[in-house]
Amino acid sequence: MNKKMKSKVTIHDVAAEAGVSFGTVSRVINNDVHVKKETRERVLDVVEKLNYVANRQARSLAGGKTNSIGVLVPDLGTGYIGEIIRGIDAELSLADLDLILYTTHRTPTKEANYVANLASGMVDGLLLVLPRQPQDLVKTMQQRRFPFVLIDHQGTGQDCPAVGAMNWSGGYNATEYLISLGHKRIGFITGSMDLGCAVDRLAGYRSALKTNHILEDEALIYEGNFDQPDGYVGASALLDLTHPPTAIFASNDVMAMGVMDAVRNRGLRVPEDISVVGFDDIPQASLVRPALTTINQPLEKMGRVATQVLLSMLENPEKETTRIELPTQLVIRDSCGKPK
Repeated sequence: MNKKMKSKVTIHDVAAEAGVSFGTVSRVINNDVHVKKETRERVLDVVEKLNYVANRQARSLAGGKTNSIGVLVPDLGTGYIGEIIRGIDAELSLADLDLILYTTHRTPTKEANYVANLASGMVDGLLLVLPRQPQDLVKTMQQRRFPFVLIDHQGTGQDCPAVGAMNWSGGYNATEYLISLGHKRIGFITGSMDLGCAVDRLAGYRSALKTNHILEDEALIYEGNFDQPDGYVGASALLDLTHPPTAIFASNDVMAMGVMDAVRNRGLRVPEDISVVGFDDIPQASLVRPALTTINQPLEKMGRVATQVLLSMLENPEKETTRIELPTQLVIRDSCGKPK
């Protein structure tokens, strides 16, 4: 075996051995029909002889496609992420494209590094779920004219493609439902306030109080971070107040489950002593006991729609930017009742 074959074989090696151009090898690898049969067979013979494995980046540099889409998520710990990925995967399967998943663990530097590398041609497009600091990321992708869509984030302006849910109305409807049951002291546990969805849910809560002439009490608002322990700690702090709430609305379902744990730890019952509402309607929401009343945002559909938007952008790069807000809906189960 010669020295070249011992080292990593490149697309240039294949082109030289087959006596064709770099671009011709790329077209063969990408199954382009505009290659003569004898040329295709010669290139494929060399590919087999040299044991060449095409990588996505080489395909992209050759002007071809990687046939894969990158998906950037903060973590894999909740049903929320799982449902969105399920929708993305279903649409990519229909389009016969690969999904390449990256987890940032909520680390801004990881997020930025992944975006910079992926936008260099490792994938054909990028879906970003709840990006923490999208301004710089969006700027990088727009400068490179790289197709992307943000999921569950309002983006950075009208020229930023994004798919999300109507978070304000969800926050409003959940709070108004509790008010309709007779609750006037309603605790609220926010999500990460650097995210627009968390800001909108809090605004909806506040607006429902105002509309129903209930004086807002800042002591009833606890700033959380969308993680289950925040629900437990936040509920414990609210229940320690001199005048504790009779209901607690958490900005997502996993925090609402933490609230339930805190209530039970006090020897109290849901909903007899404290009513609890969540947000998201992840699969576990209907399985906990009591089953959780929550705001459904169509997570799987958000993943599907965002993928459809991205694929449309890949087909037509000049297409006008799409921004979509899907409706939310109150799902009444067993975790709410009238105040004692």
